[in-house]
Amino acid sequence: MKSSKNDEMLTFGGHLEVLRRMLFRIIAVAGAIAMVVFCFKETTWEVLLAPSEWDFCTYRWLESAMQAMGIDFHFEAFNVQMIATDLSSQFMTHITTAVYLGLLGASPYILYELFRFISPALYENERKYSVQVAGIIYVLFLLGVLMSYFVLFPISFRFLGTYSVSAKVVSNITLDSYISTFVSLTLVMGIVFQLPVIAFFLGKLGVVTSEMLARYRKHSFIVIMLVAAIITPPDLMTLILVTIPLYLLYEVSIRVVGWAERPKENGVASLYSLM
Repeated sequence: MKSSKNDEMLTFGGHLEVLRRMLFRIIAVAGAIAMVVFCFKETTWEVLLAPSEWDFCTYRWLESAMQAMGIDFHFEAFNVQMIATDLSSQFMTHITTAVYLGLLGASPYILYELFRFISPALYENERKYSVQVAGIIYVLFLLGVLMSYFVLFPISFRFLGTYSVSAKVVSNITLDSYISTFVSLTLVMGIVFQLPVIAFFLGKLGVVTSEMLARYRKHSFIVIMLVAAIITPPDLMTLILVTIPLYLLYEVSIRVVGWAERPKENGVASLYSLM
């Protein structure tokens, strides 16, 4: 039986005041982190520009894996020049990037503040499970960010940055284009990695079943390959590196929906136990 909700009822104006204070704290924390990121310029941009180097760690890992399988494989060295076309573009890109990283760094605190804001309206057991769901969503988002940084973006940059229709055409990538592509791919992968959570709630609503997802495995694999082909360059290795984790997420989603269908288990707790 659910426990009673918080007896303290706020007026509409009181809720607005609480929301205003919460937003102020979030902006303050995100702004402080953004300022730290902005001040440590060399370290920040060394990390951000690392995927554009020909000897990025991902390439070394792939070479080591190939050599472990007895395949003598090496990536060719490449050099892509980046330019700034506007007088203020480097400074403005530095500021916007610091803001992005500030929000990313403050995201655990943002989730905490959002939970504090909605928790008075939740029952005691709902509060516990909402923390678990928020934690799972955040972990999956971080996995998507890491997937983008170490796999999708560096290989995409390598292919697109070195692709040329003619030897007469030289590619000079703008810094704005680099950062916008980096942020876009990172957000896409962060959202794509929420597939198990989305499947869980669809399963609880009865929209999908584990039997249905298992039956359409082959069809889903084709769809996943098409999605991977859309968000990656037309390169077989990149396609494989992106398709495999996405399909594994689909398999996890089948298990998650199966747990959600169990009537004797609390759905959110089941989802948490899978992680």
